[in-house]
Amino acid sequence: MIKTTFNSKDRLFGTDGIRGTVNDGKVTALMAVNLAMAAGEYFRGRAGTKKPRVLIGKDTRLSGYMLEPALVAGFTSVGLDAITTGPLPTPAIAHLTTVLRCDLGVMISASHNPFEDNGLKLFGADGYKLSDEVETEIQVRMEKDTILAKSPDIGTARRMEDGIGRYIEFIKQILSKNDNLTGIKAILDCANGAGYKVGPEAFFELGMEIQLLGCEPNGKNINFECGAMFPIKMAKNTKLEGADIGIALDGDADRVIFSDEQGNIIHGDHIIAVLAREMILSKELKSNEIIGTLMSNLGLENFLQTLGVNLKRTNVGDRHILDEMIKSNSNLGGEPSGHIILSDYAKTGDGLLTAIKIISLLKKSGLKASKFLRPFELVPQSLKNIRNIDKNILNNKIVQDMTANIKKSLGNTGRILIRASGTEDMIRIMVESTNQKKVNEITDKLENLIVEQDKIEKNK
Repeated sequence: MIKTTFNSKDRLFGTDGIRGTVNDGKVTALMAVNLAMAAGEYFRGRAGTKKPRVLIGKDTRLSGYMLEPALVAGFTSVGLDAITTGPLPTPAIAHLTTVLRCDLGVMISASHNPFEDNGLKLFGADGYKLSDEVETEIQVRMEKDTILAKSPDIGTARRMEDGIGRYIEFIKQILSKNDNLTGIKAILDCANGAGYKVGPEAFFELGMEIQLLGCEPNGKNINFECGAMFPIKMAKNTKLEGADIGIALDGDADRVIFSDEQGNIIHGDHIIAVLAREMILSKELKSNEIIGTLMSNLGLENFLQTLGVNLKRTNVGDRHILDEMIKSNSNLGGEPSGHIILSDYAKTGDGLLTAIKIISLLKKSGLKASKFLRPFELVPQSLKNIRNIDKNILNNKIVQDMTANIKKSLGNTGRILIRASGTEDMIRIMVESTNQKKVNEITDKLENLIVEQDKIEKNK
């Protein structure tokens, strides 16, 4: 028996696994060891094989070199064999966890966050992200004694050599047997992240002409002025190079942002609309509900209604989207940030899978991306992130009353959403209305109020 030294009154897991600044809080090597022991103990035997094992992937952050061996040490100490892949997208780890009959999978990544941050996303033997209940159970076990494996039963560790090839074959299945992407020229920005090897190779095999951005990771440049968080560079190059489309992945390649040939960014809700329209025409849509989030644009909801389809909203995060998709028997869901879930093929958002599908549809349409990928007009919307604010300010009565009054005045012509980020230390404000001037005025009013009330609270 060994007593872990992890002890926290706060919840370790956020909306998408564990995430934070490395060595400045909860994300440390010691936490990773303790997590691996607790999760290994909980999941051991779940896959039903004689020898339990875990799959561990990562993005390109410098701290991955610290967290990966810490996880290996923890898992092997409780008797699991560890298989490491090196840099691979999060959806690749979800898929390969099931294919390799692993008891669980772990992705070391902080997604779109800067390199100083890192995190851990866990998948069960079925390839799905964990429920809140399972995450809570793992955290409870981290604060209790762990039963270590006897010396002869300690796990082994090995590197998986064919992870990239196996994942490419998986994402190519979204195309019909004789389909390819020849004749398409694209700019691909991999955010110096997890997709920097597999992305270029996948599109090359499909026949595309690709010019690359963000494919030279050095451990510290992931998401830095590139990728889905900074798509302007990709968009400008798309126009400059005369490409048909631009593609920008985020750090762990589970989401994607597109640009048209004119260098204009395509909204994520437009991509969902394009996929919905195609799936209805091809009779592939399984239900009359498509799953979005509280951030989904009102224009998407209106467009889907013209197709005879409802938009059902969930909390932000692809895990919440997938949970509702399963309940609703829906096979399409996503959010404006570029997380798109095509559940007939994948169990999580997958930037490369989505990109292959969208480019295939664009090629078949014979149209320019600027026309094909904008099937409706967006309702004016503003997004504002306020940093260095105590998240408890959302419980402030003055803030709550002001928000309620504005919502009432908008009626059915707009929406307001104020929430604490589940992955970063900030408050997010979303305002939506058919009147752009009103959107700007309300956003400024709410931001000023929140900042003012936060100062008052801190000075009490």
